[in-house]
Amino acid sequence: MKRLFDLVLSLVLLIIFSWIIILVAIVIRVVLGKPILFTQIRPGLNEVPFTLYKFRTMREPSDTACNSDEERITTLGKWLRKTSLDEIPSLWNVVRGEMSMVGPRPLLLEYLPLYNLEQSRRHEVKPGITGWAQVNGRNALSWEDKFKLDVWYVDNHNCYLDIKILFMTIVSVFKSTGITQEGNVTAEKFRGSK
Repeated sequence: MKRLFDLVLSLVLLIIFSWIIILVAIVIRVVLGKPILFTQIRPGLNEVPFTLYKFRTMREPSDTACNSDEERITTLGKWLRKTSLDEIPSLWNVVRGEMSMVGPRPLLLEYLPLYNLEQSRRHEVKPGITGWAQVNGRNALSWEDKFKLDVWYVDNHNCYLDIKILFMTIVSVFKSTGITQEGNVTAEKFRGSK
């Protein structure tokens, strides 16, 4: 049932947002050049790697004297992240069955050996475009709090909760809350549990 819900909703959203996808792609091409999409290998269900698709929000490292995220992110990129429009290409990951509309956010492969046993349970479900941690603080949360919320979702997910999270996500996007962590463009890197 969840897979059918994901497939239908992601296809409908791709059709509805098709004009936005084209417009954002053109603007990125003009402002940042190629590539338009940001791709990165992320761990999915059962830690199986997949290629995540997002709209590019930063200059390439070679385009700047400094390679930090703060130096590379553009005004356009900040706006795309604030409105969550950078996430629209991830709907293709949902169509492909690599992601769900709702689930723990797919993080970096390099974090896998840093999780404790409880934190690694976040990979018992498909990663999501949005999730319980995203609607309860997003990047303003500590890593430990994010992972607790992710594992709570793993243990409690159901259709009603997914619909609730989707509606809470819409509210969160309009409020633009929790986009960045204090002192960071998004969030500081996870370096293991304390």
